[in-house]
Amino acid sequence: MIDQKIRVLIVDDSILFRETLAKLLSYGNTIEIVGKAGDAFEARDKILELHPDVMTLDVEMPKMNGIHFLKKLIPQYPIPTVICSSAPIMALDALDAGAVDYVKKPVTKTPDDMQEFANELKNKIITASQAKVRNIIRPSTRLPSIANLARGRKINDNVVIAMGTSTGGTDALQVVLKDMPAHCPPIIIVQHMPPVFTKMFAERLNKICTIEIKEAENGDRLKNGCALLAPGDFQMELKKDSQGYYVKVYRGEKVSGHCPSVNVLFDSVANVAGKHAIGVIMTGMGSDGATGLLKMRNAGAYTIGQNKETCVVYGMPMVAHNIGACTVQAPLEKISEVICKKLSMCD
Repeated sequence: MIDQKIRVLIVDDSILFRETLAKLLSYGNTIEIVGKAGDAFEARDKILELHPDVMTLDVEMPKMNGIHFLKKLIPQYPIPTVICSSAPIMALDALDAGAVDYVKKPVTKTPDDMQEFANELKNKIITASQAKVRNIIRPSTRLPSIANLARGRKINDNVVIAMGTSTGGTDALQVVLKDMPAHCPPIIIVQHMPPVFTKMFAERLNKICTIEIKEAENGDRLKNGCALLAPGDFQMELKKDSQGYYVKVYRGEKVSGHCPSVNVLFDSVANVAGKHAIGVIMTGMGSDGATGLLKMRNAGAYTIGQNKETCVVYGMPMVAHNIGACTVQAPLEKISEVICKKLSMCD
Protein backbone atom coordinates (compact mmCIF):
# COMPACT_ATOMS: atom_id res chain seq x y z
CA MET A 1 0.00 0.00 0.00
CA ILE A 2 1.44 3.36 -1.06
CA ASP A 3 0.73 5.93 1.67
CA GLN A 4 2.01 8.92 -0.30
CA LYS A 5 2.91 9.68 -3.87
CA ILE A 6 6.18 8.35 -5.23
CA ARG A 7 8.38 11.28 -6.26
CA VAL A 8 9.84 10.56 -9.71
CA LEU A 9 12.54 12.20 -11.84
CA ILE A 10 12.31 11.53 -15.60
CA VAL A 11 15.63 11.56 -17.49
CA ASP A 12 15.46 11.39 -21.30
CA ASP A 13 17.05 13.43 -24.07
CA SER A 14 13.76 13.78 -25.96
CA ILE A 15 11.68 16.67 -24.63
CA LEU A 16 8.57 15.28 -26.35
CA PHE A 17 9.06 11.89 -24.71
CA ARG A 18 9.66 13.50 -21.31
CA GLU A 19 6.52 15.62 -21.49
CA THR A 20 4.32 12.80 -22.79
CA LEU A 21 5.58 10.37 -20.17
CA ALA A 22 5.18 12.92 -17.37
CA LYS A 23 1.56 13.46 -18.34
CA LEU A 24 0.80 9.72 -18.51
CA LEU A 25 2.55 8.85 -15.24
CA SER A 26 0.95 11.74 -13.33
CA TYR A 27 -2.54 10.41 -13.97
CA GLY A 28 -3.82 8.99 -10.67
CA ASN A 29 -2.77 9.25 -7.05
CA THR A 30 0.38 7.11 -7.08
CA ILE A 31 3.14 9.11 -8.76
CA GLU A 32 4.28 12.72 -8.64
CA ILE A 33 6.72 13.92 -11.30
CA VAL A 34 9.03 16.22 -9.36
CA GLY A 35 11.47 16.92 -12.18
CA LYS A 36 12.63 16.24 -15.73
CA ALA A 37 16.15 16.23 -17.16
CA GLY A 38 17.58 15.96 -20.67
CA ASP A 39 21.06 14.63 -19.83
CA ALA A 40 23.11 13.13 -17.02
CA PHE A 41 24.52 16.45 -15.79
CA GLU A 42 21.11 18.04 -15.52
CA ALA A 43 19.86 14.86 -13.83
CA ARG A 44 22.64 15.01 -11.25
CA ASP A 45 21.68 18.56 -10.31
CA LYS A 46 17.99 17.64 -10.10
CA ILE A 47 18.74 14.68 -7.84
CA LEU A 48 20.72 16.83 -5.43
CA GLU A 49 18.01 19.49 -5.47
CA LEU A 50 14.84 17.40 -5.42
CA HIS A 51 15.79 14.09 -3.73
CA PRO A 52 13.40 11.95 -5.82
CA ASP A 53 12.32 8.49 -4.67
CA VAL A 54 12.79 6.90 -8.10
CA MET A 55 14.45 7.88 -11.38
CA THR A 56 13.52 6.73 -14.88
CA LEU A 57 16.55 6.79 -17.17
CA ASP A 58 17.23 6.50 -20.86
CA VAL A 59 20.60 4.93 -21.64
CA GLU A 60 21.28 6.57 -25.00
CA MET A 61 21.86 10.23 -24.17
CA PRO A 62 24.29 13.01 -25.20
CA LYS A 63 27.28 14.11 -23.07
CA MET A 64 27.20 10.97 -20.88
CA ASN A 65 25.19 7.80 -21.48
CA GLY A 66 23.00 6.31 -18.78
CA ILE A 67 25.35 3.45 -17.99
CA HIS A 68 28.33 5.69 -17.17
CA PHE A 69 25.99 7.95 -15.23
CA LEU A 70 24.78 5.06 -13.08
CA LYS A 71 28.33 3.86 -12.41
CA LYS A 72 29.20 7.29 -11.06
CA LEU A 73 25.88 7.92 -9.32
CA ILE A 74 24.88 4.73 -7.51
CA PRO A 75 27.93 4.48 -5.17
CA GLN A 76 27.29 8.05 -3.99
CA TYR A 77 23.52 8.33 -4.29
CA PRO A 78 21.81 4.92 -4.44
CA ILE A 79 18.53 6.01 -6.02
CA PRO A 80 16.29 3.22 -7.37
CA THR A 81 16.41 3.54 -11.15
CA VAL A 82 14.16 2.08 -13.85
CA ILE A 83 15.70 1.99 -17.32
CA CYS A 84 13.59 3.03 -20.31
CA SER A 85 15.38 1.83 -23.43
CA SER A 86 14.86 0.33 -26.86
CA ALA A 87 18.35 -1.26 -26.77
CA PRO A 88 18.37 -4.61 -24.87
CA ILE A 89 22.15 -4.88 -24.64
CA MET A 90 22.52 -1.42 -23.14
CA ALA A 91 19.64 -2.10 -20.75
CA LEU A 92 21.45 -5.18 -19.44
CA ASP A 93 24.63 -3.10 -19.03
CA ALA A 94 22.58 -0.60 -17.04
CA LEU A 95 21.29 -3.36 -14.75
CA ASP A 96 24.90 -4.41 -14.16
CA ALA A 97 25.66 -0.79 -13.31
CA GLY A 98 23.02 -0.68 -10.56
CA ALA A 99 19.60 -0.09 -12.13
CA VAL A 100 16.73 -1.92 -10.43
CA ASP A 101 14.54 -2.70 -13.44
CA TYR A 102 13.82 -1.82 -17.06
CA VAL A 103 10.98 -1.27 -19.51
CA LYS A 104 11.38 -1.50 -23.26
CA LYS A 105 10.38 1.67 -25.08
CA PRO A 106 7.63 1.20 -27.66
CA VAL A 107 8.78 0.99 -31.27
CA THR A 108 5.94 3.27 -32.34
CA LYS A 109 4.74 6.17 -30.23
CA THR A 110 0.98 5.89 -30.85
CA PRO A 111 -1.28 6.90 -27.92
CA ASP A 112 -2.17 3.26 -27.24
CA ASP A 113 1.47 2.14 -27.32
CA MET A 114 2.54 4.95 -25.01
CA GLN A 115 -0.31 4.23 -22.59
CA GLU A 116 0.65 0.55 -22.42
CA PHE A 117 4.29 1.52 -21.91
CA ALA A 118 3.36 4.02 -19.17
CA ASN A 119 1.21 1.43 -17.37
CA GLU A 120 4.06 -1.06 -17.30
CA LEU A 121 6.51 1.62 -16.22
CA LYS A 122 4.20 2.75 -13.44
CA ASN A 123 4.19 -0.77 -11.99
CA LYS A 124 7.98 -0.92 -12.22
CA ILE A 125 8.26 2.46 -10.47
CA ILE A 126 6.07 1.25 -7.60
CA THR A 127 8.29 -1.82 -7.24
CA ALA A 128 11.47 0.26 -7.49
CA SER A 129 10.27 2.59 -4.74
CA GLN A 130 10.42 -0.38 -2.37
CA ALA A 131 13.76 -1.67 -3.65
CA LYS A 132 17.01 -1.66 -1.74
CA VAL A 133 19.87 -0.47 -3.96
CA ARG A 134 23.16 -2.02 -2.92
CA ASN A 135 26.54 -2.95 -4.31
CA ILE A 136 26.34 -6.68 -4.98
CA ILE A 137 29.47 -8.68 -4.17
CA ARG A 138 30.65 -10.32 -7.39
CA PRO A 139 33.63 -12.63 -6.79
CA SER A 140 36.08 -12.48 -9.68
CA THR A 141 36.76 -16.20 -9.30
CA ARG A 142 34.88 -19.07 -7.77
CA LEU A 143 35.68 -19.74 -4.14
CA PRO A 144 37.77 -22.95 -4.02
CA SER A 145 36.04 -24.13 -0.85
CA ILE A 146 32.67 -24.03 -2.60
CA ALA A 147 33.88 -25.82 -5.70
CA ASN A 148 35.57 -28.49 -3.61
CA LEU A 149 32.37 -29.30 -1.73
CA ALA A 150 30.99 -31.13 -4.74
CA ARG A 151 34.24 -32.27 -6.38
CA GLY A 152 35.26 -35.90 -6.44
CA ARG A 153 31.84 -37.39 -5.79
CA LYS A 154 29.51 -39.27 -8.11
CA ILE A 155 26.81 -36.92 -9.41
CA ASN A 156 23.29 -38.16 -8.75
CA ASP A 157 21.73 -37.98 -12.22
CA ASN A 158 18.29 -37.51 -10.68
CA VAL A 159 19.10 -34.19 -9.00
CA VAL A 160 17.68 -31.01 -10.53
CA ILE A 161 18.20 -27.44 -9.27
CA ALA A 162 15.35 -24.99 -10.00
CA MET A 163 15.70 -21.23 -9.47
CA GLY A 164 13.20 -18.37 -9.64
CA THR A 165 13.90 -14.62 -9.54
CA SER A 166 12.43 -11.28 -10.56
CA THR A 167 13.41 -7.68 -9.69
CA GLY A 168 17.11 -7.66 -8.83
CA GLY A 169 17.47 -11.17 -10.19
CA THR A 170 19.98 -10.39 -12.92
CA ASP A 171 22.55 -9.51 -10.26
CA ALA A 172 21.47 -12.32 -7.95
CA LEU A 173 21.79 -14.98 -10.62
CA GLN A 174 25.28 -13.78 -11.56
CA VAL A 175 26.41 -14.10 -7.95
CA VAL A 176 25.01 -17.60 -7.49
CA LEU A 177 25.80 -19.11 -10.89
CA LYS A 178 29.40 -17.85 -10.99
CA ASP A 179 30.10 -19.98 -7.92
CA MET A 180 28.56 -23.21 -9.23
CA PRO A 181 31.17 -25.87 -10.10
CA ALA A 182 31.47 -27.15 -13.66
CA HIS A 183 30.14 -30.62 -12.79
CA CYS A 184 27.08 -29.48 -10.81
CA PRO A 185 23.63 -30.99 -11.51
CA PRO A 186 21.50 -29.32 -14.19
CA ILE A 187 19.87 -26.00 -13.35
CA ILE A 188 16.60 -24.64 -14.73
CA ILE A 189 15.75 -20.98 -14.21
CA VAL A 190 12.87 -18.55 -14.54
CA GLN A 191 13.81 -14.87 -14.42
CA HIS A 192 10.98 -12.44 -15.12
CA MET A 193 12.26 -10.85 -18.31
CA PRO A 194 10.85 -10.00 -21.76
CA PRO A 195 11.75 -11.69 -25.07
CA VAL A 196 15.16 -10.92 -26.58
CA PHE A 197 16.46 -9.94 -23.13
CA THR A 198 16.45 -13.57 -21.94
CA LYS A 199 18.64 -14.76 -24.81
CA MET A 200 21.10 -11.90 -24.36
CA PHE A 201 21.15 -12.40 -20.60
CA ALA A 202 21.83 -16.12 -20.99
CA GLU A 203 24.68 -15.39 -23.41
CA ARG A 204 26.14 -12.87 -21.00
CA LEU A 205 25.99 -15.31 -18.09
CA ASN A 206 27.58 -18.01 -20.23
CA LYS A 207 30.64 -15.81 -20.79
CA ILE A 208 31.30 -15.23 -17.08
CA CYS A 209 30.34 -18.58 -15.54
CA THR A 210 32.13 -21.92 -15.43
CA ILE A 211 28.93 -23.80 -16.24
CA GLU A 212 27.23 -23.59 -19.64
CA ILE A 213 24.17 -21.32 -19.71
CA LYS A 214 21.71 -20.97 -22.58
CA GLU A 215 18.18 -19.81 -23.30
CA ALA A 216 15.99 -22.92 -23.19
CA GLU A 217 14.40 -24.40 -26.29
CA ASN A 218 11.53 -26.88 -26.31
CA GLY A 219 12.86 -30.40 -25.83
CA ASP A 220 16.28 -29.39 -24.47
CA ARG A 221 17.77 -32.21 -22.40
CA LEU A 222 19.10 -31.45 -18.94
CA LYS A 223 22.75 -32.25 -18.37
CA ASN A 224 25.28 -31.74 -15.62
CA GLY A 225 27.13 -28.44 -15.78
CA CYS A 226 24.42 -26.71 -17.79
CA ALA A 227 21.72 -24.17 -16.89
CA LEU A 228 18.64 -23.44 -18.98
CA LEU A 229 16.94 -20.04 -18.77
CA ALA A 230 13.25 -19.82 -19.68
CA PRO A 231 12.69 -17.53 -22.70
CA GLY A 232 10.58 -14.41 -22.33
CA ASP A 233 6.86 -14.83 -23.15
CA PHE A 234 7.13 -18.64 -22.81
CA GLN A 235 6.28 -20.98 -19.96
CA MET A 236 8.79 -23.71 -19.06
CA GLU A 237 8.12 -27.05 -17.34
CA LEU A 238 10.31 -29.97 -16.31
CA LYS A 239 9.50 -33.30 -17.96
CA LYS A 240 11.01 -36.79 -17.78
CA ASP A 241 11.06 -39.82 -20.06
CA SER A 242 13.13 -43.01 -20.39
CA GLN A 243 16.16 -40.94 -21.42
CA GLY A 244 15.98 -38.56 -18.46
CA TYR A 245 14.93 -34.98 -17.80
CA TYR A 246 14.06 -32.43 -20.47
CA VAL A 247 12.12 -29.14 -20.64
CA LYS A 248 8.84 -28.30 -22.31
CA VAL A 249 8.84 -24.69 -23.52
CA TYR A 250 5.54 -23.36 -24.83
CA ARG A 251 3.42 -20.28 -25.33
CA GLY A 252 0.90 -20.07 -22.54
CA GLU A 253 -1.21 -17.74 -20.49
CA LYS A 254 0.30 -15.72 -17.68
CA VAL A 255 0.34 -17.53 -14.33
CA SER A 256 0.70 -15.53 -11.12
CA GLY A 257 0.85 -12.54 -13.46
CA HIS A 258 3.91 -13.77 -15.36
CA CYS A 259 5.08 -15.60 -18.46
CA PRO A 260 7.44 -17.25 -17.77
CA SER A 261 6.15 -18.04 -14.29
CA VAL A 262 8.23 -19.41 -11.42
CA ASN A 263 5.17 -21.24 -10.10
CA VAL A 264 4.74 -23.09 -13.39
CA LEU A 265 8.36 -24.26 -13.25
CA PHE A 266 8.35 -25.15 -9.55
CA ASP A 267 5.02 -27.03 -9.79
CA SER A 268 6.43 -29.20 -12.57
CA VAL A 269 9.65 -29.84 -10.64
CA ALA A 270 7.63 -30.95 -7.61
CA ASN A 271 5.62 -33.35 -9.77
CA VAL A 272 8.52 -34.75 -11.81
CA ALA A 273 11.62 -34.64 -9.57
CA GLY A 274 10.12 -34.61 -6.07
CA LYS A 275 12.72 -35.30 -3.39
CA HIS A 276 15.52 -35.22 -5.99
CA ALA A 277 15.18 -31.46 -6.46
CA ILE A 278 16.65 -28.33 -4.90
CA GLY A 279 14.55 -25.16 -5.18
CA VAL A 280 15.83 -21.60 -4.84
CA ILE A 281 13.68 -18.47 -4.71
CA MET A 282 15.41 -15.10 -4.79
CA THR A 283 14.76 -11.37 -4.92
CA GLY A 284 11.57 -10.16 -6.58
CA MET A 285 8.30 -8.29 -6.13
CA GLY A 286 5.08 -10.19 -5.55
CA SER A 287 4.52 -13.86 -4.76
CA ASP A 288 5.28 -15.83 -7.93
CA GLY A 289 7.04 -19.06 -7.02
CA ALA A 290 6.01 -19.19 -3.36
CA THR A 291 3.25 -21.80 -3.67
CA GLY A 292 5.32 -23.77 -6.18
CA LEU A 293 8.25 -23.84 -3.75
CA LEU A 294 5.93 -25.07 -1.00
CA LYS A 295 4.75 -27.82 -3.32
CA MET A 296 8.39 -28.74 -3.94
CA ARG A 297 9.14 -28.86 -0.21
CA ASN A 298 6.05 -30.97 0.47
CA ALA A 299 7.26 -33.36 -2.24
CA GLY A 300 10.56 -33.78 -0.37
CA ALA A 301 12.74 -31.20 -2.12
CA TYR A 302 15.31 -29.08 -0.30
CA THR A 303 14.28 -25.42 -0.63
CA ILE A 304 16.25 -22.20 -0.17
CA GLY A 305 14.98 -18.64 0.14
CA GLN A 306 17.17 -15.55 -0.16
CA ASN A 307 17.15 -13.60 3.10
CA LYS A 308 15.68 -10.14 3.54
CA GLU A 309 18.96 -8.34 4.11
CA THR A 310 20.41 -9.21 0.69
CA CYS A 311 17.28 -8.93 -1.46
CA VAL A 312 16.76 -5.92 -3.70
CA VAL A 313 13.03 -6.55 -3.17
CA TYR A 314 12.05 -8.96 -0.39
CA GLY A 315 8.75 -10.04 -1.92
CA MET A 316 8.78 -13.52 -3.44
CA PRO A 317 11.18 -14.96 -0.83
CA MET A 318 9.19 -13.33 1.98
CA VAL A 319 5.91 -14.90 0.88
CA ALA A 320 7.65 -18.25 0.44
CA HIS A 321 9.13 -18.01 3.94
CA ASN A 322 5.83 -16.94 5.50
CA ILE A 323 3.94 -19.94 4.12
CA GLY A 324 6.63 -22.39 5.21
CA ALA A 325 8.04 -23.09 1.75
CA CYS A 326 11.71 -22.57 2.66
CA THR A 327 13.80 -25.27 4.32
CA VAL A 328 16.41 -22.57 4.98
CA GLN A 329 17.00 -18.88 4.28
CA ALA A 330 20.45 -17.69 3.25
CA PRO A 331 22.27 -14.49 2.23
CA LEU A 332 22.77 -14.16 -1.53
CA GLU A 333 26.54 -14.69 -1.31
CA LYS A 334 26.03 -17.98 0.56
CA ILE A 335 23.34 -19.60 -1.62
CA SER A 336 25.78 -21.44 -3.91
CA GLU A 337 27.60 -22.74 -0.84
CA VAL A 338 24.34 -23.95 0.71
CA ILE A 339 23.49 -25.76 -2.54
CA CYS A 340 26.90 -27.41 -2.78
CA LYS A 341 26.85 -28.49 0.87
CA LYS A 342 23.46 -30.07 0.29
CA LEU A 343 24.77 -31.82 -2.83
CA SER A 344 27.65 -33.28 -0.84
CA MET A 345 25.03 -35.09 1.25
CA CYS A 346 23.01 -36.30 -1.75
CA ASP A 347 25.12 -39.32 -2.77
